[in-house]
Amino acid sequence: MSALRTEHEAAVESALAALDLDTKVSILSGQDMWSLPAVPAIGLASIVMSDGPIGVRGTQWSAADPSIALPSPTALAATWDPELARRAGNLLGQEARRKGVHVLLAPTVNLHRSPLGGRHFEAYSEDPLLTGAIGAGYVRGVQEHSVGTTVKHFVANDAETDRFTVDNRVSEKTLREVYLAPFEAIVAAGAWGVMAAYNKVNGTTMTEHAPLQRDVLKGEWGFDGFIISDWMAARDTVATVTGGLDVAMPAVGSPWGRRLADAVRAGAVDPELVDDQVRRVLRLAARVGALDGVPPAVPAADRPAAIDGDALARELAARSFVLAANPRGVLPLDPAATGTIALIGALARDARILGGGSAFVFPPHVVSPLDGLTAAGLKVEYALGADPRTKLPPATGPQWAGLTATFRDRDGAVLHTTPLGSGRGLWMELPAGVDRDNLATAEITGRLTPAVTGTHELGVRGVGRFTLTAGEQTVFDGALLPESSDPAAIFLAPPEQRCPIELAAGVPVDVTLRQQVMLPEGFAVVSLTLSFGEPTASEDALLEQAVRAAAAADVAVVVVGTTEEVESEGFDRTCLALPGRQDELVARVAAANPNTIVVVNAGSPVELPWADDVAAVLLTWFPGQEAGHALADVLTGAAEPGGRLPTTWPVREQDCPVLGTTPADGVLEYAEDVRIGYRAWDGAPVAPRWWFGHGLGYTTWAYEQLAVDGAEAVVTVRNTGARPGRETVQVYADGRLAGFATVTADPGRTATARIPLPERTFQHWDGGWAPVPGPHHVTAGPSYATRPLTTTL
Repeated sequence: MSALRTEHEAAVESALAALDLDTKVSILSGQDMWSLPAVPAIGLASIVMSDGPIGVRGTQWSAADPSIALPSPTALAATWDPELARRAGNLLGQEARRKGVHVLLAPTVNLHRSPLGGRHFEAYSEDPLLTGAIGAGYVRGVQEHSVGTTVKHFVANDAETDRFTVDNRVSEKTLREVYLAPFEAIVAAGAWGVMAAYNKVNGTTMTEHAPLQRDVLKGEWGFDGFIISDWMAARDTVATVTGGLDVAMPAVGSPWGRRLADAVRAGAVDPELVDDQVRRVLRLAARVGALDGVPPAVPAADRPAAIDGDALARELAARSFVLAANPRGVLPLDPAATGTIALIGALARDARILGGGSAFVFPPHVVSPLDGLTAAGLKVEYALGADPRTKLPPATGPQWAGLTATFRDRDGAVLHTTPLGSGRGLWMELPAGVDRDNLATAEITGRLTPAVTGTHELGVRGVGRFTLTAGEQTVFDGALLPESSDPAAIFLAPPEQRCPIELAAGVPVDVTLRQQVMLPEGFAVVSLTLSFGEPTASEDALLEQAVRAAAAADVAVVVVGTTEEVESEGFDRTCLALPGRQDELVARVAAANPNTIVVVNAGSPVELPWADDVAAVLLTWFPGQEAGHALADVLTGAAEPGGRLPTTWPVREQDCPVLGTTPADGVLEYAEDVRIGYRAWDGAPVAPRWWFGHGLGYTTWAYEQLAVDGAEAVVTVRNTGARPGRETVQVYADGRLAGFATVTADPGRTATARIPLPERTFQHWDGGWAPVPGPHHVTAGPSYATRPLTTTL
């Protein structure tokens, strides 16, 4: 044991010994939505938590304190680079420290079991080894700033439908080899926290699952960190303690507090269990610097150097982009030789940079594809083409000035005011100076100066009673009712009311959206959005405009993707088709211009029926705040598209070998056992569009040699193209990903990847880890579908 760890443990035991039972149980539940209480008598500070995983929001959703927005976790996994994930973690650890956050509620390492999973953009991959490696890099990076992580959601939380109650039935072999595997790898890498999921596994709610939490996680794996509940997932006083849970969040709804103390006094709970819980919380406090008398796990002087967040977000995005198809070599574009580019699509102007739900943050700025290509000096003509969104976007842009949120009491007096970056207002804690007992209304105001004359639309989004005025005109006065029973969906994806209004170009109008605030018991949740839409042509006319723009241009770049109504926390997807008329848009543009490049702005797989008819397909995931700059870098060849698929993409939804996310009578059977992702596709009657690991670069590679030397695979590759490049070398053992490495080489040069093959590579679960009898087939190549090198052990 290191000297610092010994010092930590001594301080923890000393603090524990000074606490009485009531104080012990008080620090096991939240004091509010995001923090644990302080105990000044033992030098324990309040421990503050924040959602991640692509930015550190802090305790409030506020545009006044923006958060760097990195690309989505699927993008991070598409880099196949744990060291880059570590750098992303370093940046988020830096951001957490800046915001006074001790614990980041990330990463999400559940698997892409079915492409219909609505939250897959927030997880990494269909493969447990890739997921574990990327997650471990991320966790190391965050914790190098003495900021804790909580690896989530433990375990088999792979879909959103009935997520609070579903009973996922999974065989022990499948749990061990697939769903537990990434958690095991990240715990071995030193994670300080794990989050217990809402769902049941084989009949037992995860927050009460002693065999998995106490026996496997804390016992077999030797996890010495803390297990925290997902928010409001802890329900039973005794069962959660005996099941291994350590922290119940948030304050409202916690089954502990006085009830836990009473259970100990009544003999229903062993006091040693409570001591172990408190010990783990105090150990966390010591590690993050919230316990007086001991330095944090990584003192400030030893933390990584400061990182330029914009630069890293741009690099990470470019490294994640997957060039899925480029049959005629239209990419990269030569800026000097490329004439006019027709840039088409609503998402080309209004970039979709992140997914919906608890991963949402307010970034300091967003670089759209239109912004990025224009800044790169390309000659761009923009056309909307087709808008897939079913809800109006939040009010923003040059037509709006002075967007502000104001909280008022019953007499109309101002309690708090703050500027907003857009018309979207979200708060899960009330701002300083706002008391829930005095709060009566929240409002968003701004001055709109229309660019054109005609019928505009103002929108109201939220749940509750609203009044919307424009100048002297009241355009809405009524109530909006929730469309879901899921609290996350109610808060983050509320219903919308659209209100048409006639406005004249250049004539300013003051707009106010006011909500009568009714706070649920124990919560301080305020959500309202003022949205806006300009007059537009009909859908048919917009398509015609896009076709004309494409026909007149040298190159057409069409940006298509999903919306927040498709990919978000709180619900699963209903289909894999692109929303709206985007498929028609691509088909018609491709018919008008043979040099059509399609940029797919989606967090997880979608159907692309036109993929064989276009010049190139570039998958950009949800690319973060520097989306447009990264896109320009890749399209022009200033950066190579470095991504490889972390998940197999189908041609059609119905071809997917594993698809269902809807329980039957409360039960979801994982009947496919270990065969998810590429392992399921390998035996399917129809091949996917693109296999796991697929991705092209701007050079070519020859795989020349594979040797297995002890517990290591050694792969030699040669750059056979005309420019320097990076290749992701993948090694498979008996049809499963066994390891990978990225290499770089100049034209004509070779590079050698040395990839460890640990003992587990050739083992399976049979009541314990046991060797699989040989022979073993080890293969290497650039994807699961292309493995030109083979050896047999």
